Amino acid sequence: MRLKAIFFLVVGIFCISITDAIFKSLSGSYALHELVFIRATISLALMLPVVLILNGLRSLRTSQPGLHALRGLLIVIANLAFFTGLASLPLAEASAIVFLSPVFTTLFAAIFLRELVTIVRVTAVVVGLIGMVLVVQPLSPETTMAFLWPLAAAICYAAFVIVTRFIAKVEGVSGLAVYSVLAFLVSSGLIGLLVGNGSYSGNADPSIEFLLRAWQWPEFSDWGFLIGIGILSTVIAFAMAAAYRSGEASFLAPFEYVNLPFVLLWGLLFFGEFPNRLALMGMVLIVLGGVVMVIKEGKNRHQSKVSLEH
Repeated sequence: MRLKAIFFLVVGIFCISITDAIFKSLSGSYALHELVFIRATISLALMLPVVLILNGLRSLRTSQPGLHALRGLLIVIANLAFFTGLASLPLAEASAIVFLSPVFTTLFAAIFLRELVTIVRVTAVVVGLIGMVLVVQPLSPETTMAFLWPLAAAICYAAFVIVTRFIAKVEGVSGLAVYSVLAFLVSSGLIGLLVGNGSYSGNADPSIEFLLRAWQWPEFSDWGFLIGIGILSTVIAFAMAAAYRSGEASFLAPFEYVNLPFVLLWGLLFFGEFPNRLALMGMVLIVLGGVVMVIKEGKNRHQSKVSLEH
């Protein structure tokens, strides 16, 4: 069951890394809420037929509308905050700040879900956090207030994971996926109605401008990217819901760090952002933390099984 959860999580994180790169590449041309609205529309159009054919309308019935609304609000704020910061920050650095979310997830899981937080899990998170610091290098003169955007995203995403883990005990994957995409569609549409005419645009700060820029009809050459993020959003919604429905939040938290090598690769290939030695060392530590946890907990489970058999 845990291997299944890890698989779904890695698939979701991989798709997220590609989506992040596309959003960054389009951040200078379109409004953030417009991109989110188009992505959600395409994703919902792809997702609903699949859900209705395979599981029927009953799979969308819920006894927890309030928690779905809270979960949707958290993931919307997390995404908007992260993408807003992404307009001003390099892809790897912005993503690295979001890697703080596993630390908050582990803390929230212990407080709200009463999940067991072992020394191995804490160690893995700490090692990953040290690696994150080496990647971000917060004492560098280039560090700006823009990093507060992904920090806010990290906190909201951690809370989203906790709510997902709680609600997944009684809700199916289909409902979790559809309602999260629906939250993006409704929220981005409302924001577009409020600021989509561009009356608040013209800011020198690229992050604020990305958030408040006027809507415009996409160029024909960009539709491939827009359709792509819609498809990826569908995969992400199903994969992340399945992952946190199958595994404990605090166990899966360190595996979120696999996003690091992905964003470093996309940053190099598409934006010419090459990490320095400290950043590469940080990447090694982040991966090492997760590997150590898997090996250690695998041995513990094997020993527990042997003792029960005897």
